[in-house]
Amino acid sequence: MHSKMLRNFVVRLVSLSLLSLGLAQASGAAMIGTQQVIQSESRDARITRVETFLARQDVASQLVKFGVDPLAVQSRVGNMTDAELLAMEGGLDKHLAGGDAIAVIGIVFLVLIILELMGVTDIFKAT
Repeated sequence: MHSKMLRNFVVRLVSLSLLSLGLAQASGAAMIGTQQVIQSESRDARITRVETFLARQDVASQLVKFGVDPLAVQSRVGNMTDAELLAMEGGLDKHLAGGDAIAVIGIVFLVLIILELMGVTDIFKAT
């Protein structure tokens, strides 16, 4: 009786094993190109840069002023396409706080020269 139960168990186990072989899923493997890795890393860097910009307090307060939830914007950055990320990241450089330092220095220098020529100031003293 004992050997008959063992034999029955082994037959069922082997049958189940053979049936499950047909259910095995094939997996596809392919080479990952260098270009794909570079694009993935540059996308991650863009997302990080945009998220860092959006996390700033002044940007968050401006978003709230426009009626936009900053957390909703942060969650949508990951879903942006590469073209949208490039456009947004390109716009970040244009809107930096303080503007262009060289332009500010140039304007100050120009104002000082005009004031000197008009005789309002005496910066460039002739000795």
